[in-house]
Amino acid sequence: MEDNILKKFTTAKFLSFALGFFGLQFAWQMRIILSGPVTEDLGADPFIFGLIWLAGPFTGMVVQPIIGALSDKTTSPFGRRRPYLLGGALLSAIALWALPNSELITNYIGAFLHLRLPEISALLFAAIMIWILDACVNIAQGPYRALVPDVVPPEQHSIANSYISLAIGLGSVFAAGTAPFLKWAFNYQMSINAQFIMAALAFSLGMIWTCMTIKERRIQVEKDVNKEKFSFIKSLKEFFALSPEVGKICWMQFFTWIGTMCLMINFTQYCVHTLFAVPDLSDVSEIVKASYDSAVLLATNFSSTCFAIFNLVCFVVAIPIGILSVKYGNKKIHILSMLSMAAAYLGMAFCFNLKIVALLMAISGIGWASICALPFAMLSQYIKPGTEGSVMGIFNIFIAGPQVFVCTLVSWIINKCSFNVIGGVNYHWEYTFLIGAGCLAAASIIASRVKEKTVMEG
Repeated sequence: MEDNILKKFTTAKFLSFALGFFGLQFAWQMRIILSGPVTEDLGADPFIFGLIWLAGPFTGMVVQPIIGALSDKTTSPFGRRRPYLLGGALLSAIALWALPNSELITNYIGAFLHLRLPEISALLFAAIMIWILDACVNIAQGPYRALVPDVVPPEQHSIANSYISLAIGLGSVFAAGTAPFLKWAFNYQMSINAQFIMAALAFSLGMIWTCMTIKERRIQVEKDVNKEKFSFIKSLKEFFALSPEVGKICWMQFFTWIGTMCLMINFTQYCVHTLFAVPDLSDVSEIVKASYDSAVLLATNFSSTCFAIFNLVCFVVAIPIGILSVKYGNKKIHILSMLSMAAAYLGMAFCFNLKIVALLMAISGIGWASICALPFAMLSQYIKPGTEGSVMGIFNIFIAGPQVFVCTLVSWIINKCSFNVIGGVNYHWEYTFLIGAGCLAAASIIASRVKEKTVMEG
């Protein structure tokens, strides 16, 4: 019984707990930054890349609920969650190595089989690697979130999720900033292959450290054969039966992530086409494209800098947000954070000064830190012991689903809002922030109606 008592985490233990998520976010951020250049070099046009990008939300909606439920019922010498954490990390590391080597690998396979594979085979292989990577990230992510109520005392759930938020911010900063820093400080340009290998090492080594240092409780898993099969419909009904507040939290999360992904997916295009006034280059001659090369490079560098600021602020405020939420409640701090992000969005929709946009991205980082932590802390109050993985997996549907919405409907709206400029046409990319601000405001209203439980210490 002594092994099952939840002891309070120290700062050192929280850091060990969060290191695995640092590696996970490092790998995920590298996939976001570099999968475009890799697939474009293999012949992917923007539409094909968009289809490949949908791997994340689709695997998130399918994989996490299943893996979460399986991890609840897993009994092994390594624990309930750790097999999935390690398995997801190690398989992701293989995919991260293989992705930038897709052409080399397919050429080798063709030579080994004495076949002449079509040129598209390398792109297809790269797409498969991206889907495997996204699936494995989701395999690790759901059980990782479920590990919080497994091993952390209830009064420290907000702090634990804030450490995860800290790891997300720091992992993103390191992933985005390492190669530019080496170029700036030492005039050394890391190759794309080297950056993917760096991500593979960060993910696998970070997760190994967390699994070695965080001890899972021994939880008795029911062996009733009638309950061993995973039923999604049954799990969904049980999920919403936890409390009337769970449905509110899910709707809050749905609108929150529409607003969040409006920024994540479209910010670089906003920088290129709105801030730097580059017209749409998808259907122009190579000569016209070449004339805008320098502007596109400046715009993408500015976008990377803004994302680094965004994630750095997330890293800095993650722990203070957790401390404040313990004192004032998750709901109040989360609403204020989301409203600050919505205000920043409105600023970016109407003000195109580069310094102000960078400042507004910093303000948005406050909301991002809260989004990465407090909704999970709010939900964890209603989780029944033994169902943590299933609950977190189903909750992820309300994160992944909005991403599909942004990739389709929001993109369609922007595509319909074109205007003529010198050299062609352009689009009102800033409209994405009006949509995002509205969704964040709606999420704040829903959050205000959530009734939080009071967690008593001791």
